[in-house]
Amino acid sequence: MDGRRRNPYQLTDESPVYVISIAAQLSGLHPQTLRQYDRLGLVSPDRTAGRGRRYSARDIELLRTVQQLSQDEGINLAGIKRIIELENQVAALQQRVAELSAAVDGATVAMQQREAQVHASYRRDLVPYQDVQQASALVVWRPKPKRVTD
Repeated sequence: MDGRRRNPYQLTDESPVYVISIAAQLSGLHPQTLRQYDRLGLVSPDRTAGRGRRYSARDIELLRTVQQLSQDEGINLAGIKRIIELENQVAALQQRVAELSAAVDGATVAMQQREAQVHASYRRDLVPYQDVQQASALVVWRPKPKRVTD
């Protein structure tokens, strides 16, 4: 969620509102086909207390996708199930990347704030160090000749 309270009566794409006969009409499939897809785990609608299936708009879209993959692309149901699993895995990984990216951004901001606090705590009576350039002069050292003492 995004932190705001959501109206419990507000319908979303995830709201399970369609009975199997309506879901079948909306998806263009036979109700028995929907039951088969549910048994195979391709599209798993929510259940009521009496175990009746309730489909969401997202479920209807997924039913249409399964039909398109099966009829138009010739992919068998096992392949479709694997495609759906992989798409769900990709979506979950993208969500995790977004979460981690937000965490990194937050840590970066916190580090910059801490760095600013450290810089603000410097003593102002000290002279900042400045790197002195090395001179290119050559110094030759010659020892003084030893005096002979008698």
